Amino acid sequence: MQVKAPDRAAAERRTRPERPARRPRTSRPPRWRSRTVQGLGYAAPTAVFVTVLFLLPLLLVGQMSLSDWPLLAGNRGGNAPENYTDVTDSALFWPAVRFTLLYTVIVTVVLLGLALLLALLVQESRPGAGFFRTVYFLPGALGLASASLLFWGLYSPTTGPLSRILEKLGLVDDPVSFLGTPTSALLSTVFLIVWKFAGFYMLILLVGLQRIPHEVYEAARMDGAGRGQIFRGITLPLLRPSLALCLLLSVTGSLLAFDQFFILTKGGPDNSTVTVVQLIYREAFQRLNLGTAAALSITVLAALLLLNVLQFRGLGRADES
Repeated sequence: MQVKAPDRAAAERRTRPERPARRPRTSRPPRWRSRTVQGLGYAAPTAVFVTVLFLLPLLLVGQMSLSDWPLLAGNRGGNAPENYTDVTDSALFWPAVRFTLLYTVIVTVVLLGLALLLALLVQESRPGAGFFRTVYFLPGALGLASASLLFWGLYSPTTGPLSRILEKLGLVDDPVSFLGTPTSALLSTVFLIVWKFAGFYMLILLVGLQRIPHEVYEAARMDGAGRGQIFRGITLPLLRPSLALCLLLSVTGSLLAFDQFFILTKGGPDNSTVTVVQLIYREAFQRLNLGTAAALSITVLAALLLLNVLQFRGLGRADES
């Protein structure tokens, strides 16, 4: 009987391991598309927050500024541009603008100068530097309204301790009214703001000083530069970003001043310390005219935007030079 030779191909197929069945290919979205969706998911809460709490109220204020809108009666229809002309025709508008600008200049110069001096004093890591940094910064942890109430009590000529201390020292004969004249009210409020915010601005400038490499100072000393030359040629130019931030914060905050004057002076004496934001409050909640208050708010917002743009352009040109 004839025996057939084994089929080699069949034997190889039996011994060869079976390959797993291939899964059908699924279409995956491009990587850029998934990253875009993920980024939109991260930005969505912030976008909703800004839209609800900023854009929508801004649109409403814009509508109010173009309408006759009493506080208790609601919208009575458009009256543009009557609200804007009423703002400029007010007897307190231009005095409030001048006073706000004067207050802004004084506070910015004194605050930034003192903050820079404090930052230079506590810049080096020496014994006691950490203690003084904390002491200088502590007033910044107090709210502005609380600080204003505190200084209102200190400035009181009848119950405040400052006037009594000056009398005991023999410096004055009668109780001192720190808020009784326009000049003293302005300077007393400036002292409050400087006391509260000097430590905060000192911290910003201190961070900027610590970012300056020590090698730059050592190279300047080796070249024979003095302290004044190092300060003018190295410290101030390299500290410009921190100074720009402090300048922006100080100018914006001073132009929007309200709490300190509302608590300390109520705009007095004789409306000499009325700020622009106080005018907005008076129009809205004392004269009950939301339309005029909204027009004044839009005017202040436009002025702040213009001022910030000019500041950024000036700082950008300074950096290029």
